Amino acid sequence: MKVVTFGEIMLRLAPDGYYRFLQARSFGATYGGGEANAAVSLANYGLEAAFVTKLPKHEIGQAAVNFLRQFGVDTSGIARGGNRVGIYFLEKGASQRPSKVIYDRAGSSIATAAPEDFDWEAIFEGVDWFHFTGITPALGENVALICLKAVKIAKDKNITVSCDLNYRKNLWSRDAAAQTMGQLMEYVDVCIANEEDAADVFDIHAADTDVTTGKVNHEGYIQVAKQLTERFGFKRVAITLRESLSASDNNWAGMLYTEGKAYFSKKYPVRIVDRVGGGDSFGGGLIYASLQNFEPKQAIEFAVAASCLKHSVEGDFNMVSVDEVNKLAGGDASGRVQR
Repeated sequence: MKVVTFGEIMLRLAPDGYYRFLQARSFGATYGGGEANAAVSLANYGLEAAFVTKLPKHEIGQAAVNFLRQFGVDTSGIARGGNRVGIYFLEKGASQRPSKVIYDRAGSSIATAAPEDFDWEAIFEGVDWFHFTGITPALGENVALICLKAVKIAKDKNITVSCDLNYRKNLWSRDAAAQTMGQLMEYVDVCIANEEDAADVFDIHAADTDVTTGKVNHEGYIQVAKQLTERFGFKRVAITLRESLSASDNNWAGMLYTEGKAYFSKKYPVRIVDRVGGGDSFGGGLIYASLQNFEPKQAIEFAVAASCLKHSVEGDFNMVSVDEVNKLAGGDASGRVQR
């Protein structure tokens, strides 16, 4: 099975531990980004995973390519050119102090890419699944056109298409997101979202739910998934259910809606080490489970267990195996030493 993901990979700069930006005298450097994170998860699970983007030819661009290659991700579809790699700065929160992210990504190579940079006919040769997020078309009208071309060709080739809505208010307005994403959703089979994404992009709200207090209403999420399915004809809608108790402690679960029925996972109490990439690890887990033909209940349990484990891993990438995910999904949440 082969999966292709498309988006931006960025240089991540973060102070050590829980230092604030104003305290920092050095920054640790790694790389990450929504679709790249998903590709690494899939490669770790033993699937053939390719990541497509555009990066500059200089050493920082090559460092990003090399970073992906060490995890077995196919980088042959990456276009080279442009002037810079996007950057994001991360300050990890703790207790009641939230994490903060500052982006420095304007003018990055992928944001200035053109449709002719990517030969989708060749990229999609032998591919079973294509994945992107709402962050990618938000980078500019040119990138939105690239996404549209990609999903059209994917559908012509009977490739399953998934999208994580991932609304980012700093990249575009709700109106722009609704218009562009609405057009792209016509070609999407599997939609991944949370309650804020569905509300911000498509004005679909989960009833009796408040993300700021951690209140989650299952029936409200079923209605969100049902409305999304009715509007766009999705085969599956997956929604992450995060109860934010503090920056350090969350309850984490998920729901999969398919063929008119909702399946809820067990709920995990999570002590957070690094939550960046949590949603991407959920998407990667769901894609893997779907390609392995897991039953819906088993699929949502696998995706949620995978993303639960990601919250314990430093960096954007989910460095866990199928066996580790299956063990947690099967009920072993003890965290006991393995030897």
